[in-house]
Amino acid sequence: MIVDDQVAIDAGCLAFSCSDRQREQVRDILLTHAHLDHVAGLPLFIDDLFATATEPIRVHCTRDMIDTLERDIFNWSIYPRFCELKNVHGPVMEYREFAAGSSFDLQHLGIRAIAVNHKVPANGYIVSNSTKAFATTGDTAETDDFWRACNEAPRLDAAFVECALPDELSELAAASYHLTPSKLRSELAKLTNRRYPVYIINIKPMYREQVVEQVERLELDDVHILEIGKVYEI
Repeated sequence: MIVDDQVAIDAGCLAFSCSDRQREQVRDILLTHAHLDHVAGLPLFIDDLFATATEPIRVHCTRDMIDTLERDIFNWSIYPRFCELKNVHGPVMEYREFAAGSSFDLQHLGIRAIAVNHKVPANGYIVSNSTKAFATTGDTAETDDFWRACNEAPRLDAAFVECALPDELSELAAASYHLTPSKLRSELAKLTNRRYPVYIINIKPMYREQVVEQVERLELDDVHILEIGKVYEI
């Protein structure tokens, strides 16, 4: 997900799917967690910009995520430790650490981080500017704090919510801390007075058709499947 062609939330396919304009403009990447499907494109995105970037790519994440990235990806064996390297303009990558549960500014956006229920430390976010706001879960199983934060938010114009696996794989979903359509319905019931659309994200590609069919069968009010590559205005 890229906000206003400037700020990326996660980087699973960032290097492969961003536009030329986005590659030129995105210098801030906000991670929900450090699982590979959410960070796989990060080293390649930085690599593509290594020689030409005039400012560092700033990776915003918690200490747990930094430790995982440095140990398992930017470790000189899998990929260079970019935070130690410079080009002719200066450093090419830097971490911007924040604490889970904190609020901070990121360019023109306000960010509120809310811990969610995943297999590893993970955050959902409420993202806002002066006129609009949206929430995104990242990956999560059943959770409460995130929905409470949504209910308390002074304004929300959309929510992006995961639903990774079909109902037939409910045991796998529980073990891997993901939602199924049935669990999604129960989670959305925790939202009070919702007057904004919900978009389903992070569907496992292998099961996309099943998940879409099951979500549509539930006939949830103003719930839609996010279309990959489509530009959304909220």
